[in-house]
Amino acid sequence: MARIFKTALWCSFLLVLLTGCRDAPSLAHLGPDRVILAFGDSLTYGTGAQRDASYPAVLSRLIDREVINAGIPGEISAAGLGRLPQLLERHRPALVILCHGGNDFLRRLDKAKTAENIEGMIELSRQAGAEVVLVGVPQLGLLLSTAPLYETIADEYRLPYEGEVLADLLADRALKSDQIHPNAKGYAVMAETLAELIEKAQSE
Repeated sequence: MARIFKTALWCSFLLVLLTGCRDAPSLAHLGPDRVILAFGDSLTYGTGAQRDASYPAVLSRLIDREVINAGIPGEISAAGLGRLPQLLERHRPALVILCHGGNDFLRRLDKAKTAENIEGMIELSRQAGAEVVLVGVPQLGLLLSTAPLYETIADEYRLPYEGEVLADLLADRALKSDQIHPNAKGYAVMAETLAELIEKAQSE
């Protein structure tokens, strides 16, 4: 009886594991003419490096797709939410890479409102026919770690999610230009990480 129970338990574990793999967030295949909108603040703009070394510029070269850099340094999420609709209408992107909220943390704004604004950006993107990849941003604290709200949102909306790359980059002096921005090498790592995520999500 004990052996039968253990076998059944193991089979249940495998079923859950396999189901989880099948249910991983996916992306539709991006044709060569499809546009990607990289939306965010200074981390998207590329502060700390030359414009052609920003992560959207490097990502565009890596995946051979147009990646529009729609980053504005210093922007808070409420302003981003207001700015996004006109960009969606103008560019009609197939995919939005959303990396926002860092300035909210620096200004110690309400995190619940930041989460609400990011959710609003996701919903606007989807309403415009675009899929979304979410990038988590580190929060203020003694230990550099990504704010938990990003993973919660990614799970809720079933989004491909990268939650480690920025915290890892900003923990490495060789890959950052200052305390809150990568340098050119760091942005290249960020672009490579996102290229791998997009490729994997398209194969799910």
